[in-house]
Amino acid sequence: MHPAYSVIVFTTSSGAGYGLLFWLSLAHMAGRLPGGVMAFVAITLALALITAGLVSSTLHLGHPERAIGAFSQWRSSWLSREGVAAVATYIPAGLLGLIWLVGAEVGFTNILAMLSAIGAVATVYCTGMIYGSLRTIRQWNKGLTPVVYLALAGATGSLLLALLMSFFGAAAAWLGALTLVSLVVAGAIKLAYWRQIDADPGQYTAEMATGLGGQGGSVVPLDPPHTKPNFVMREMGYQVARKHAARLRRLSIITLFVVPIGAVTMVILAPGAASMLYLIATLAAAWGVATERWLFFADADHVSQLFYGATRA
Repeated sequence: MHPAYSVIVFTTSSGAGYGLLFWLSLAHMAGRLPGGVMAFVAITLALALITAGLVSSTLHLGHPERAIGAFSQWRSSWLSREGVAAVATYIPAGLLGLIWLVGAEVGFTNILAMLSAIGAVATVYCTGMIYGSLRTIRQWNKGLTPVVYLALAGATGSLLLALLMSFFGAAAAWLGALTLVSLVVAGAIKLAYWRQIDADPGQYTAEMATGLGGQGGSVVPLDPPHTKPNFVMREMGYQVARKHAARLRRLSIITLFVVPIGAVTMVILAPGAASMLYLIATLAAAWGVATERWLFFADADHVSQLFYGATRA
């Protein structure tokens, strides 16, 4: 699939924002989140990342002005469910941020935090299922696809929360441990996902696509279907060389997992340099998750390419 930059920005930015909102909400419910300016800055950053991602997603639409129509299909469309969940999450998260801004003491902030956390998980899950539900793309049609989205959102969100709390002088050992576990779990799930798609040869063949499977032998096109690439070939037939894909996987592993895990481990052992180490980890993870998401799209084979010379999808 052609990696559209607007969708890459959407999935990485909103994922990190929802991850930050999730951990921020849990920390508040557990009584471990400093209030005042720090809490307001954190939830503002979370909502800014979420909003930037959602706005970016509309740039991939042919008619962005029609995006409002997607909300009506929530019974059957994961895209519509994502939109509904995203809008619904703004309500408790926005109220929570407003309460922290004015410094009001109210008794239902834990309820707002719980609703915000649930909304964050629901929205990211719906985002993953937009891709995971597509039977036409074998690399995406996996049970691990939404799990990867949730795990990476949690890992990047925990890094952002750790970075913010360290800047405000509120870094704590429990947060370092939480961030480390989130990164390790996300790395293990992503590696499992790659192993799963590498082991899947594809269930659809050119013989099945053309209906000539019963004739014996294999189907080989004599001529290309078009004299030049068309829209389907450009959007659905994007290919990345195997050697480049392998290099990009290694790059994403190093920047998204190895460097941040090393930096967070050093924070746990030497808390005095927490701010700098968390900054390094966050910047590396940002580069790594963008690389991982680009490869997520570029590595995907659409079944329509069976009509354009592919043998299996």
